[in-house]
Amino acid sequence: MTTAPGGVRASARILARGDGRGGTALPVLEGEGPLAVRRTRGSGGEARVMLVGAMSGPLGGDRFTVAADAVGGARLRVGSAAATLALPGQDKAAAHYDVRLTVGDDAELHWLPEQLISAGGSDLHVGTRVDLAAGARLLLREEQVLGRSGEEPGRLTSRLTVRIDGRCVLDQELACGPGTPGGWDGPAGLAGHRAVGQLVVVRPGFAAAPPVARAFEEGAAVMPLAGPAALVTAVAPDALRLRRLLDGALASLD
Repeated sequence: MTTAPGGVRASARILARGDGRGGTALPVLEGEGPLAVRRTRGSGGEARVMLVGAMSGPLGGDRFTVAADAVGGARLRVGSAAATLALPGQDKAAAHYDVRLTVGDDAELHWLPEQLISAGGSDLHVGTRVDLAAGARLLLREEQVLGRSGEEPGRLTSRLTVRIDGRCVLDQELACGPGTPGGWDGPAGLAGHRAVGQLVVVRPGFAAAPPVARAFEEGAAVMPLAGPAALVTAVAPDALRLRRLLDGALASLD
């Protein structure tokens, strides 16, 4: 970790590899500063890792990077101990949080962090890039909450890119909060909702039997992607309702 006038620079890395006996080894489990990583009790052949916020942030000017790789038949589940809270800092520059995920053939990654909360006055750019082999499996959840209770949100820009076997199947960006161009909070955007989220589900079986595009309850939709993958998107008035919508839509895919 380094601290400079431009903010804190910190990174974490997780490498999961099949151990050849039906389990998953973690030969690399590294974190620094605000990005602490801890192994927790898994089940079956799955390894579980928790991201633990050891400091507040990201604050203005901070740059965080998290990389997770699952290869060689590994089964990896990554969560977080608490929500991530984007806050304003003394540095007025935007903060950056980059996530890089790689999943190899016959490997599986569940990326399930808690919500990202965009506090008033903050400015955060989140970039998530996922690269999967043709036989990989993925469950990725992103949830953003715009402002704390009774608070206007900060500015949040979030981009998600997913590639399967070198082909891009999803590349989308969401920008919201003060100063964002366009009507992000209007009828064509979030329509006054303060929680927004999505799931990306990649399963080789979807190649032969892709999910059907449909609405799921009020505020959520399921859409097949151009690959063995599906996208669930949802908006809700709060984080609790958002999680229920995403969990319900995911269960409907089974």
